[in-house]
Amino acid sequence: MQSVSMIENWPVPTAAAAVVRADGSVAGSHGPVDHRFPLASVTKPLAAYAALVAYEEGAVELDEPAGPEGSTVRHLLAHTSGLAFDEQRVMAGPGTRRLYSNTGFEALGDHIAKATDIPFAEYLRQAVLAPLGMTATDLPGSPAKDGVSTVSDLVRFAAELQAPQLLDPRTVAEATAVVHPGLAGVLPGYGHQRPNDWGLGFEIRAAKSPHWTGSASSPRTFGHFGQSGTFLWVDPDARLACVALTDRAFGPWAVEAWPAFTDAVLGEASGR
Repeated sequence: MQSVSMIENWPVPTAAAAVVRADGSVAGSHGPVDHRFPLASVTKPLAAYAALVAYEEGAVELDEPAGPEGSTVRHLLAHTSGLAFDEQRVMAGPGTRRLYSNTGFEALGDHIAKATDIPFAEYLRQAVLAPLGMTATDLPGSPAKDGVSTVSDLVRFAAELQAPQLLDPRTVAEATAVVHPGLAGVLPGYGHQRPNDWGLGFEIRAAKSPHWTGSASSPRTFGHFGQSGTFLWVDPDARLACVALTDRAFGPWAVEAWPAFTDAVLGEASGR
């Protein structure tokens, strides 16, 4: 797949990327795929997956209390707990607004750790990273933003998202469909979106504009991007996933480069 080499034109010191088919095979890759990059908020889908394993193991329920009064594990995963972005302040009632919140994911990590009696980083390792063979990935800090990984490891996660082995496919389908439909909110870096659709730890593309995926991306596309210049998306309609990691902070360069890259990948895959 030639389109993945477009990362060479990105104004970044280091970049690596890979495209993963629905059967888990790699359609193409480019750059140092074993280089470890800070993930920033691409950490959140990994943390969410661990929370969903805890749910399937019976350690937590999605609708049990967690976070601010009246909120639940589901609210924390869907950014509808009402917690502020990066402080312990409640700004809205649970389920009333889409408030993207690092604090909410940190509360989620604390809740899972208490429920399992295992530090969250270790639970993530046992529940997700080790079973998938993601040996170069770890979480030295916040479950909202402090993961470190490689493209090679995230290829394994992208394959899991398309053909789940660790979770019941019905759980993944629920996590990657809209939770609390119709809520407006701010998509960091892209401003107000009405609606600002999310699943359980995964952003849903829907009809958002502007957006970090491509104009050819299907509305069912889900994933996450990070402020460290990273992204992971899965397009179920195209039966493809893509991971790109860089060491330059997200900014205007990414707003310009990422959609064109995604459209090129999707176009090449479909023969357009």
